[in-house]
Amino acid sequence: MKALLQLLQRHKAGSGEGIYAVCSSHPLVIEAALRESQRHDQWLLIEATSNQVNQFGGYSGMTPAGFRTYVADIASRASLRADRVLLGGDHLGPNSWRSEAAAVAMARSEQLIADYVAAGFRKIHLDCSMSCAGDSEALDDAQVAARKYPPREAPPRHSGHWPSPRRPP
Repeated sequence: MKALLQLLQRHKAGSGEGIYAVCSSHPLVIEAALRESQRHDQWLLIEATSNQVNQFGGYSGMTPAGFRTYVADIASRASLRADRVLLGGDHLGPNSWRSEAAAVAMARSEQLIADYVAAGFRKIHLDCSMSCAGDSEALDDAQVAARKYPPREAPPRHSGHWPSPRRPP
């Protein structure tokens, strides 16, 4: 993570640097992104969405842990480095379960997020803005916030210490 924080500092200072990023489960896209990031000695962010990868397999048939292994296997078969790959979860929340009541969809979302973090995903984009069965078409900010932090709990406080990133196997 130190290298990424340094990259962010250089970017904010005007270097124009960035990170390669893709949101795909297609093996050729992942391999091409790995090759390109390696060619330029850059980090690569590979993201999966909650529809694509979830605890029930998503449309790709993969769980978060399965996706991590899948990416590592593609890198290994192509003799590419996986040590500069970060995994991310994009729009994690109730999107996959919008036809369910909000309570059911959010319970599934909590497990989804826990599974992504447990599998070593480090970029987590939470999105609880989707309406679920019985909701109005568009949720207001207070409704979205209540889904992220139900009244029974306070927003988590960060200790100031970041966990060590897990490397794909």
